[in-house]
Amino acid sequence: MDYEMTIGGTLFDRVVQILEHARSNVVQSVNTNMVTAYWLIGREIVVEIQGGEERAEYGKQVIETLSLQLTEQYGKGFSAQTLWNFRQFYQVYAKRLNILFPTGREFAGISKLSLPGRESQGVQSPHEEHRGLQQGFSPQLSWSHYRALMRVSRPAAREFYEREAIECGWSKTQLERQIQTSYYDRIIAHHGEQGLLAPDRERLAGEKLTPIDVLKSPMVLEFLNLPDDPNLHESKLEQAIIGNLQLFLLELGKGFSFVARQKHIRFDDDDFYVDLVFYNFILKCFLLIDLKLGKLTHQDVGQMDGYVRLFEDQFKVPGDNPTIGLILCSDKSEAVAKYSVLHESKQIFASKYLKFLPTEEELRLEIEKERRLIEANMADRKELLSFDENSAPNAE
Repeated sequence: MDYEMTIGGTLFDRVVQILEHARSNVVQSVNTNMVTAYWLIGREIVVEIQGGEERAEYGKQVIETLSLQLTEQYGKGFSAQTLWNFRQFYQVYAKRLNILFPTGREFAGISKLSLPGRESQGVQSPHEEHRGLQQGFSPQLSWSHYRALMRVSRPAAREFYEREAIECGWSKTQLERQIQTSYYDRIIAHHGEQGLLAPDRERLAGEKLTPIDVLKSPMVLEFLNLPDDPNLHESKLEQAIIGNLQLFLLELGKGFSFVARQKHIRFDDDDFYVDLVFYNFILKCFLLIDLKLGKLTHQDVGQMDGYVRLFEDQFKVPGDNPTIGLILCSDKSEAVAKYSVLHESKQIFASKYLKFLPTEEELRLEIEKERRLIEANMADRKELLSFDENSAPNAE
């Protein structure tokens, strides 16, 4: 079969039409038009290859020939690997766009291609758009974002990362890090599937978020570049966080802004200092963080409980929700978490932090450990509630 003639008269012409129109609309919406164009190119390649009798060999020839032709006309950017990426992009998001306009192989006999621009797609704000991912591709995300998303095999996780990237304005690097550190799995382990849906529920149903919907555990703090030194002091950890505040805020969760370090609280003749203070504009409350190197103790929990009570008394203003306290520790003791105020408190939490980027298996084990702890706590609460109900005196 003459691959050159076959492609030159059909596939190449269709791809050129897609690219020419996308480039003409670049001022209107660079990301939307180019990402849509790559999806359409992938679609054309998939259809073309599926038509071949010997698909593997035919597909290789199709890609290589198309790459040479596009490179000759447009220059760099259309290597064979790039075209395979376009093909994969369409396969991953095959149901994302409804093609209601002539393009590619539907283009025959029509003088001008009409790809969706702002007028036909209706560009929305990030908060409006992320609710309807099935309607198209976000102008907030670039092709690099979608290349990272394509590598996420589970559809539910992939859609979660896409929504979060749109809502939080993640860069491509930030998105890749969240995928690499299994942000989705950590949310599921710590909050269950409701943790993934909470922001949408609040906007659509008027429900308020709780701290458990925002905080996560474990936290991965490899960007602090902390030495593996048993003599490391909390002050070094605090300084490293301040020096990498933007990355720490990303890892901390949604809606946080930095307020103070070593916040002074005075009670009678005693002076206390809270390591870090943040404010969350989603929860509308302050977050106090106490940094702990080593194992979590009952004394740490009691100290944080005192910090929260004092801070509420001295700094909370009308309209603020209850202050929450987070003990960030390198070893989260299951016994302390179970037999302390952490077990039932709605304001005091503990999260383990990892100083180094773990392997996928190490992170999986940490997530499983966190899940077991939470499930054990939930079982204990149900048992206690059942005991209270059964032991209550019968009404006369």
